[in-house]
Amino acid sequence: MSYLGEEIGKLGFGLMRLPRVAGSDDVIDIEQTKQMVDEFLAAGFTYFDTAWAYPGSEDAVRKALVERYPREKFQLATKNAAWIKCASKEDAIAQYTTSLKQTGAGYFDFYLLHNLGDARTKPFEEFGLWDYFLGEKEKGSIKHLGFSFHSTPEQLEEILNKHPEAEFVQLQINYADWESHAIQSRRCYEVARKHNKPVIIMEPVKGGNLATPPESVAKIFKDYDPDASCASWALRFAADLEGVITVLSGMSNIEQMRDNLSFMKGFTHLTDEQKEVIRKAGEELARVPIIPCTTCNYCAKVCPMDIGISGSFGALNMYTLYGNYELAQGRHDWDVKGQGHKTADECIKCGACESACPQHIEIRKELERVAETFKL
Repeated sequence: MSYLGEEIGKLGFGLMRLPRVAGSDDVIDIEQTKQMVDEFLAAGFTYFDTAWAYPGSEDAVRKALVERYPREKFQLATKNAAWIKCASKEDAIAQYTTSLKQTGAGYFDFYLLHNLGDARTKPFEEFGLWDYFLGEKEKGSIKHLGFSFHSTPEQLEEILNKHPEAEFVQLQINYADWESHAIQSRRCYEVARKHNKPVIIMEPVKGGNLATPPESVAKIFKDYDPDASCASWALRFAADLEGVITVLSGMSNIEQMRDNLSFMKGFTHLTDEQKEVIRKAGEELARVPIIPCTTCNYCAKVCPMDIGISGSFGALNMYTLYGNYELAQGRHDWDVKGQGHKTADECIKCGACESACPQHIEIRKELERVAETFKL
């Protein structure tokens, strides 16, 4: 499929969760990564996604891809996270120059201002980074400039109105979040398409959670096609959308790579019958009893302790739905501690939050569950 002058297959290799050497959580298995790169390219796919903020990933890209293949045989994307330890424009630019050095790529086919939304948008504006990277694009060091986004459709609309020069948007889209009050995948997708921006999809399998959904959800998929993995349904749902450049999959081993290649090579569209299967699976997933938080954050406006209430509930709901404690803990640490909020164990049980909650959630009781579940 051709987008922005590039020939790109519908599957993109996300390099955030690369395989690790046996017995280590930190050392990337370069030899297995090379094998994954080889099979990915041999299947006709060409898009690789890394980031300055992914430990070791850009070095791995250089060793497994850049040093082994002609530069014109692949597209490489990386990202700038100006909201991470950047006190100045120079600090943010240093991320970019570091990425050029670490990857050895010479230029980036796709360069993203990373994770815009909420307070994270501010440094890109204050440091004049849009203009700086447009200048780099004119020099040829960047071919296409866009951004990734994790926030509300209203904020996405505001950014696209302010920066029509953005050539594409990277969004979190999957069937579980399509109608989610928290992620609002559908509404964000519709905003991007309204502005005629092609979309790169991230988190199509929701950090791996949709590869192992609740048993009742998995049964719907297996009853229809016993041989298709649950992950394949999630990826195909995303790839079926119009205006999609590619769907990123953060593959962690050669087995995941081969599974993805088996159903994404030659993929065109889902049938109406397959779409109905995914719709039923989404409905079944929505039946799992979770805290009915819509992230309106009215509770946060009245909480005297600034507890990260909606972030706490989002993490607990993730654990309830998918049973993946490590990912749920990470979600909690990011959405609560990472945003500067207090944790559930610091609740003084004043009850102001419950008076403000339009969903009538027993917030104090649920925060106790959060405190019992996670490491705070």
